Amino acid sequence: RSRLKSKSRGPSERFLGLTVEQKCELVERELEETKDEIQKIEEDSEQTLQDLEAAMEEADVWWAEVKKAISDFDKEISTLSQKKGGTVASEKLLRYLEERNHQRDLLKEKLRLKNDSLRSYKKKLQQQLRQKEHMGETFREVRFEQLQIRNMQYQEKIEEKNEELLQLKLTSGKTVQALNLYKRRLQDAMETSVCLTKDISQRKELLEKIERETVVVEEERAKAESLNKQLRRQLSDYRVPPVLRYVQEKMAISDLQNSLKAWERKVSIAEVSATGPSVHEPAAEVAVGPALCLPTCRHPRH
Repeated sequence: RSRLKSKSRGPSERFLGLTVEQKCELVERELEETKDEIQKIEEDSEQTLQDLEAAMEEADVWWAEVKKAISDFDKEISTLSQKKGGTVASEKLLRYLEERNHQRDLLKEKLRLKNDSLRSYKKKLQQQLRQKEHMGETFREVRFEQLQIRNMQYQEKIEEKNEELLQLKLTSGKTVQALNLYKRRLQDAMETSVCLTKDISQRKELLEKIERETVVVEEERAKAESLNKQLRRQLSDYRVPPVLRYVQEKMAISDLQNSLKAWERKVSIAEVSATGPSVHEPAAEVAVGPALCLPTCRHPRH
């Protein structure tokens, strides 16, 4: 037991005998802890001061709203007291109070939602602060958080720019498609224009040809018209001969046809005899002479 007691008392006795360097380290550690506590107390007091200033500002705003509500209420009461009819005035007063209560409820709900969001944000910030204090890198964490926020902002901007670029690419693709479509339409229109130009030139040539033919036809029509007029004049001047004359003329025509046939036979005989020793004979001339006079002597009219 004496050995155990001596062993248990040994470290405590050694701990009581500290060196000067160890004491200095302890004092420096206590000083740093005291500085940290003072800084924390200053931060807490500054936060408390900010909370009090915010509470004072809120109280000022609330007092201004109260004053405004009191002035509005006094105005309403003064206008209602000047009007006649207690029932109408009381109804309007009740309506005014209900409206004010409704506005107050809406404001209370709005402030409650805002308070809840601020509490959640406060809890989030406290949790982040605890994490930073636990890691012992508060300044670097704040800087890192700022960089993260900036990085998030830049990432959002990059995403926005990428979306804009994508939209521009889509718009450019649509524009290229529309441009190609309009190019094809323009090419088709140009081909149609060339075909129409050729067709127009052909139609112009055909029209010129038709105009020339029309001029020729008009000339022929004028000639035919003049001939028709002449024939009409001749027809109007024409007189039908008597029947005896018609019979005589027919007999003369038949005699002429017979004499023509005889002369044709004589000419063929003369052509055959022309191949002999003498082509021009005076006997043939003597024989032909009286035959030429026969028709004239028989029909002195012709």
